[in-house]
Amino acid sequence: MTDVLLCVGNSMMGDDGAGPLLAEKCRAAPRGNWQLIDGGSAPENDIGAIRALRPDRLLIVDATDMGLNPGDIRLIDPNDIADMFMMTTHNMPLNYLVEQLQDAVGEVLFLGIQPDIVGFYYPMTEAVKRSVEDVYQRLADWQGSGGFVALGGEA
Repeated sequence: MTDVLLCVGNSMMGDDGAGPLLAEKCRAAPRGNWQLIDGGSAPENDIGAIRALRPDRLLIVDATDMGLNPGDIRLIDPNDIADMFMMTTHNMPLNYLVEQLQDAVGEVLFLGIQPDIVGFYYPMTEAVKRSVEDVYQRLADWQGSGGFVALGGEA
């Protein structure tokens, strides 16, 4: 089974650096059998590499404005991304990425971490750092949804 972890975000933009921080942690001490791809702020550049891997599971982690408390984590149905108005600092909407990968990936999971402050040269907030650590710890024994609640589900 091939699992790919795609971390998305910009480390120079405060809480938008959640994905890159997770990638950094995984490079330093991998957890589970995830193949790591640090997509940065242009994850669409990694479509070819992900398609070549043909993963059974693709987990995308990104700071996502869902109108929740800072640091809250939710699974978002990839099919709903296009219909949601979500804050993004990326070159292309993530629904484009998901559409380009659906025929090459068994399962796509999109995990959003609610940011507090997104702005150039702002530090990452403690709430988001704690959430990144929570995701990182769960990677080793990830099953199903990783134990995270779906957006709109009960907390």
